[in-house]
Amino acid sequence: MKKLNVLLTVVLLSVLFVQYANAQKTSTTGANTITTGVPFLTIAPDSRGGAMGDAGVATSPDASSQHWNPAKYAFAESEMGVALSYTPWLRNLVSDINLAYLVGYKRLDDDQTVSASLRYFTLGDITFMSEYGDPTGQQSPNEFAVDFGYTRLLSEKFSGAVAIRYIRSDLTGGQLVNGTETHAGNSYAADVAFYYQNEIRVNRKMSVLAAGIDISNIGAKISYTDGETKDFIPTNMKLGVSYKTEMDKYNTITIALDANKLLVPTPDTASVDIITGLGSGKSVVAGMFSSFTDAPGGMSEEFKEINFSIGAEYWYNNQFALRAGYYYEDESKGNRKFFTAGAGLKMNVFALDFSYLLPVAQNNPLANTLRFTLSFDFEAFNKQRK
Repeated sequence: MKKLNVLLTVVLLSVLFVQYANAQKTSTTGANTITTGVPFLTIAPDSRGGAMGDAGVATSPDASSQHWNPAKYAFAESEMGVALSYTPWLRNLVSDINLAYLVGYKRLDDDQTVSASLRYFTLGDITFMSEYGDPTGQQSPNEFAVDFGYTRLLSEKFSGAVAIRYIRSDLTGGQLVNGTETHAGNSYAADVAFYYQNEIRVNRKMSVLAAGIDISNIGAKISYTDGETKDFIPTNMKLGVSYKTEMDKYNTITIALDANKLLVPTPDTASVDIITGLGSGKSVVAGMFSSFTDAPGGMSEEFKEINFSIGAEYWYNNQFALRAGYYYEDESKGNRKFFTAGAGLKMNVFALDFSYLLPVAQNNPLANTLRFTLSFDFEAFNKQRK
């Protein structure tokens, strides 16, 4: 990878996640993008959700439900499952930036399920340079998050879940930046989620109506220096609905719609972090509540901060799937707009899913890359062995 100095590395990180928008600045076009620390937590890690326009809060449960809505595990058909996902990042520019996601769940009894996941984001090898162009060392910046979840069936059609998460972000490897010593950022967070699923008959065909909510990354701010300035992590609220219906004995189709909103305030430009450029003096709780009313443009701008995902999934004989979706973000809040497509193949024990992203508004780090997820069904494996 080409030599990059510390400042260029920070710029690169910003580019990755705000999609080349001018974060925290109000331009002549009215752009006012909200940014946070450790935004890798918001990347769709699996191919199924990624192929449906990043919709997944209320879709049917699978092994990767930990990211979208861990409460879905209460309705999982299998007793135990694991999945491994791989996502190349900025593949058009470099070859060593990627996101890996390992997730699994285990049903304890008819009412209780536990789950865990590990998310690892690497920026490859970077040679840091001083402002005079002298090498100061080579590092491998990376970020990871590990979490554990507990899901409980609250009624025949309703479930709830909580998850706790440890987050570590090492972007500089302890390098000095403008004479200031830096270190890896650490934070802790929690998720709270609920899921509703109701089986109904429409025109003599079995259908499933589902809805869900997931408030994720409720946790401490993160800092890369010993200073007082700390940055919000991406506390996010996801709301979703889905409708699945049988077309005939062998064919089913699902339509899903998600709405996402960051529960963090507009960054306070009077308090800027030396590493990320972010900062706000509000507490985490105050920031969550003020995020609904603090937009400079009033309620019209608040509505622009809501991103929408719509996705469709078609299954043939519960073995072969086709998926498509669309993601929309207002141009003043980042302008991410893209179509997605993908496919899945489910065998007795293994399932393999692919997804592809096509940007329509601007460049995207996932453009022209193929993501994949490999899932393993332990219950099916045990049945096959027996």
